[in-house]
Amino acid sequence: MSDYESFDYDVLVIGAGGAGLRAAIEAAQSGVKVGLVCKSLLGKAHTVMAEGGMAASMGNVDDRDNWKVHFADTMRGGQYLNNWRMAELHAKEAAERVHELEGWGAVFDRTPDGRILQRNFGGHRYPRLAHVGDRTGLELIRTLQDYAVHQGIEVHMEQTVVDLFKTDGRVSGAFSYDRELGRFKAFNAKAVVLATGGIGRSFAVTSNSWEYTGDGQALAFRIGASLIDMEFVQFHPTGMVWPLSVAGILVTEGVRGEGGILKNSEGRRFMFDDIPPLYKNQTADTPEEGWRYVIGDKEARRPPELLTRDHVARCIVREVKAGRGSPHGGVFLDIAWIKEKINDSEAHIKKKLPSMYHQFMQLAGLDITKEPMEVGPTTHYVMGGIRVDADSQMTDVPGLFAAGECAAGLHGANRLGGNSLSDLIVFGKRAGEYAVKFAKENGDVRFDAQEAKASGQRAVAPFERVGGENPFTIHHELQKLMQEKVGIVRVESELQEAIEELAKLRVRAENSAPNGNREYNPGWHTCLDLPNMMTVAEACAKSALERKESRGAHARADYLEKEPVFAKINHQTVEADDGSVKVVAIPTVPMREDLQEIIDWQQK
Repeated sequence: MSDYESFDYDVLVIGAGGAGLRAAIEAAQSGVKVGLVCKSLLGKAHTVMAEGGMAASMGNVDDRDNWKVHFADTMRGGQYLNNWRMAELHAKEAAERVHELEGWGAVFDRTPDGRILQRNFGGHRYPRLAHVGDRTGLELIRTLQDYAVHQGIEVHMEQTVVDLFKTDGRVSGAFSYDRELGRFKAFNAKAVVLATGGIGRSFAVTSNSWEYTGDGQALAFRIGASLIDMEFVQFHPTGMVWPLSVAGILVTEGVRGEGGILKNSEGRRFMFDDIPPLYKNQTADTPEEGWRYVIGDKEARRPPELLTRDHVARCIVREVKAGRGSPHGGVFLDIAWIKEKINDSEAHIKKKLPSMYHQFMQLAGLDITKEPMEVGPTTHYVMGGIRVDADSQMTDVPGLFAAGECAAGLHGANRLGGNSLSDLIVFGKRAGEYAVKFAKENGDVRFDAQEAKASGQRAVAPFERVGGENPFTIHHELQKLMQEKVGIVRVESELQEAIEELAKLRVRAENSAPNGNREYNPGWHTCLDLPNMMTVAEACAKSALERKESRGAHARADYLEKEPVFAKINHQTVEADDGSVKVVAIPTVPMREDLQEIIDWQQK
């Protein structure tokens, strides 16, 4: 039952979202043989969910914007726990990557004089997000997919990778199964790029689809790569809360970027209640003005709904807990109010937010051009992930690279909206480039055939468990546990309880068993996903327990303030001697002097 089909590649890319496709394109253009493995169908990627835009300091709408301001905004949003070198590279290279996509056929919205249009977004000082209505991620995937199919890349769809191989201290390949028929494939590779996305399926309320089970993080961890910043899980402030069948589905920040305002059940715009001191030079109470703040000798205006996502999510939770929420446990997001300011607002909203209009009309029977939406926080993105080198994206394991959401460093304690798409393209390109360089410089490597056979045997082991537990029950209990005790607001006693319960769930997962056979068997798939979800959940809970403060997306009810001792500490997740997850504190690398000067000037 452990027979497998074998393939040989110079570079193997696992994951076919924005980061994976961009890495595969870069590698293929270097003339090497590239394989691309994706868990679902090609084009079915979470990149599509990044609807609002791609952050890049092109200055097309406000010429005061430049890479230095973008760098400072990213660092401030991440509470300065970011890998500053990644933030620098990202800010400097994002605009070039946008123009590259345009050259490959991406069709962006335009300014009246024909330049790429940019919109406001949370945490960004100027209009910075290049966009295509509210379908930017879809356009990005369409462009990359169309471009990639002409590069000679071999694509293996609906394949789940269950193991990475390591030979002579370097990565040497991967082992996967076909989700349709359960047949195995093994891939020899001189270099491997992980671009597998996030961990959202470990939580009950999430915008993430079934693929996001922490595969890349767990695969890398098991062969010696370390994780970092796993306590920082972003809860997007606006997900659907009703009907229950669609709870958690994302409501793009683009709604607020186009003027959407948040109100409680009393009809009050509550975001004005909690504007951070950094911005609080002057305030206004009208939707079209927002509040004013000064950058150097320049003045800017921002609506309070476009503060960072962690801040907005906590404000929404505060309103709900105070009894001022909407009927279904959220708050109201109103874009229809712009009819007071814009002629033919219905056509304007349908043009700027076509996906949101259809999403609410079809799923909730609600016309957003006439009525406010009900929204609430939803598990959306993990800032933590696989630790990588800033320039090359190589992990602790030679020849193993990571890019996109499964990699960590760029976003620190909290990601700014729109930085995800530019992250994918900037560092996907770099991962592909340096994977080729590694493959050429280090030559051929072969995995051990006995290792592949053992991987196959481990994969089919759930079928041999007599009286094993239903894997769906264990998954449901994991999601409930993480949502309730490692969610938006955390407390030490609950985190400790979560860690204890996770240990018990891991034992139960090891005894989970599917019904039926290997063909079309989601129960078997869940049995194999559970160990990955347990690993990332444990890393998240243990890291959250160690950070005894509130910072960015990590909020502790028992430690409400930021603590100076944690201001320059990252939490690294490594494998303990007994194979369990161990969290150690490591100091952040001191920032280069010229970059610190940029931060200091922006903070004045």
